Amino acid sequence: MYQDAIAMAEAIRNGVVTAEECVRASIEKIEALNPHLNAVVSTQYEQALERARNLEVGDKPFAGVPILLKDLGQEQAGELSTAGSRLFANYRAHKSDRYTQRMEELGFIVLGRANTPEFGFKNISDSRVHGAVNLPVDVTRNAGGSSGGSAAAVASGMVALAGASDGGGSIRIPASFNGLIGLKTSRGRIPVGPSSYRGWQGASVHFALTKSVRDTKSLLYHLQSYQVEAPFPLQPLSWESLFASRRRPLTIAFSLQSPIGTPVSAEAQEAVVNLLPVLEELGHQVTELAAYPLDGIEAMRSYYVMNSVEAAQMFAGIEANMNRQLKIDDMELMTWAIYQSGQTIPAYRYSQILQDWDQYSAKMAAFHENYDLLLTPTVAEVAPKHGQFALDKQLSEKLRHMADYDMEEQQELIWQMFEKSLSWTPFTQQANLTGQPSISLPLYQTAQGLPIGVQLTAAKGREDILLFVAEELEKLGELICKVL
Repeated sequence: MYQDAIAMAEAIRNGVVTAEECVRASIEKIEALNPHLNAVVSTQYEQALERARNLEVGDKPFAGVPILLKDLGQEQAGELSTAGSRLFANYRAHKSDRYTQRMEELGFIVLGRANTPEFGFKNISDSRVHGAVNLPVDVTRNAGGSSGGSAAAVASGMVALAGASDGGGSIRIPASFNGLIGLKTSRGRIPVGPSSYRGWQGASVHFALTKSVRDTKSLLYHLQSYQVEAPFPLQPLSWESLFASRRRPLTIAFSLQSPIGTPVSAEAQEAVVNLLPVLEELGHQVTELAAYPLDGIEAMRSYYVMNSVEAAQMFAGIEANMNRQLKIDDMELMTWAIYQSGQTIPAYRYSQILQDWDQYSAKMAAFHENYDLLLTPTVAEVAPKHGQFALDKQLSEKLRHMADYDMEEQQELIWQMFEKSLSWTPFTQQANLTGQPSISLPLYQTAQGLPIGVQLTAAKGREDILLFVAEELEKLGELICKVL
């Protein structure tokens, strides 16, 4: 097994192994492990082998490296793209997204698509159409969401790297549960379109789950794009900014407290506490944060309003394309509740929410004038058991009749619907609202061998700082990638 995607690409480039051999090895791994993990929901083996046989390595940095794409967005022309939904169980994409196009241009060979919850609405992966994704180190637990299939595939060694996306922690949460590196990039960093240019108003971004800092750094450098036609264009990071070996000491603020006031496990806190002396030995200044710059509950309520409106807009388009009205049986109950709630929110309320996000971004920009990084646990607990966040009957009945409630009542039901799962993962969503880059690093394992990640967040556009610290820690041997 190769250390990472770069090691595999170098072996292919140097003639040590062929791309076809690497693709066949990954196929064998998927076929052997997927019945136990349920990470992969569709495959395209023949196309992958054909591409491997005809590969021209050239200057492609990842030439011949087999990968999986997330089955949500990341569309590839002619291939299945179900979004974890019964509505799209047999849907094949008409064109490829720019993210997918660029990944193929970099030399990656797509083997198939990875499991995800319906429309990516949850922090676990358990769609009814495809089933739950098992955590590789403990199959009684969920691999996380919404990029759970991708995480399980990388953690189990099916592939060295897998496509992922993050609209509220969907890269970082499964990275934490699976012991991987999960970078959520800055808003505007990664190519978007043509199917969608402003996923969840810029809260959602595409990238990947990896098991080495150099894979993360190289992929970021080569995948980044400056798109003048996109709503959030961002100047690319230079080679020097990403790969320079020297940096000044950093100022790092840390917190062990949940931004919404929910419990944080002793292990999640210990993951951060154990890192503090390491950072200080590296010369960085570490300070405990007295209070978060943003009101976490207010921010999350605004997030749910966004989610609701964007769902309503999405389903309006689906109804128009299908030429019929959608019904509760067309989707999972939680999806139905979000969809219904989005139809009662007035335009002025939504406009105010987006203005609030701008204010949150301004507050965090001011925060980063004093601190280079914000350090927290990635999650409050280890990967949850399957069914741990199941809805009770009383709440489920209310969600079935969501249209009977007014807007405020609906939003309260949405809060209750996510309350259990949010308390498990309260640290990740704010960076999506503000557009900041944030990374989960595999720095801790419990006595039972279950990973918990540590999260670092930087100012918008400063992935270079995150990856500098990550590389420092990797060189010290601090990163514990839980790859089987």
